[in-house]
Amino acid sequence: MKTSIKYNVIFRHKDKYAISVMCKFFNVSRSGYYGYISRMNIPAWDLPLAEQIRECQEKCGKTYGYRRVHIWLERNGIHRNAKTILRVMQKYGLLSVIRRKRYHRCGEYLHKYPNLLNRDFKASRPNQKWVTDISYIHTSQGTLYLSIIRDLYDNSIVAYKTGTEQNINLVLQTIKAAKRKEKVTAELQLHSDQGFQYTSQAYFKLTQSYDITPSMSRVGNPYDNALAERAYEKKSVKSSPPMIK
Repeated sequence: MKTSIKYNVIFRHKDKYAISVMCKFFNVSRSGYYGYISRMNIPAWDLPLAEQIRECQEKCGKTYGYRRVHIWLERNGIHRNAKTILRVMQKYGLLSVIRRKRYHRCGEYLHKYPNLLNRDFKASRPNQKWVTDISYIHTSQGTLYLSIIRDLYDNSIVAYKTGTEQNINLVLQTIKAAKRKEKVTAELQLHSDQGFQYTSQAYFKLTQSYDITPSMSRVGNPYDNALAERAYEKKSVKSSPPMIK
């Protein structure tokens, strides 16, 4: 059989069988086949298929890959080889548009710490175990954020700061206020949840500079930090929190 006849047979069955399989079967090269096709001067033989694919992509917002386009065409009674569909999509610029996920980050998410507290809420002396958290307080003028540090030795408030924004600076100012009031040693643990303020680079640097050892609750496990979350409700404090009207 002449090579040109083999190329014609492959061309006629291109929508039913893979080109590479047929070239291997007829013992011809793919480059030779495509060279023969380019010399056939067939006027836009794949244009009708391209228009059908274009219709599909318009309906799905150009989100379908060639496999899903293949399924869509078959459901509409258009039967073509999947590889042919891919080639046509590449040729006419009909490939799907990849939309990367956008992550909204409230702050730097850099550091995680082991759960050193592990629900052991007993401390043998002051300034051994602190817990910290931010509470939401609704007022007539809007939401107020209360950042506190609580000493587990006597359940008292070491320091607190309030602000209209829940940001890293609110947490840092609370730690600085606690440091000014209390003697901090390297044995002090400061436990928090995994909020962005506590995983930030600024939090890491400040605790390191004060020789504070950070501790952090596991994801989805709020029990270690429950005491800190209720701290502002307690009356036994080293400094009383403000009255909110």
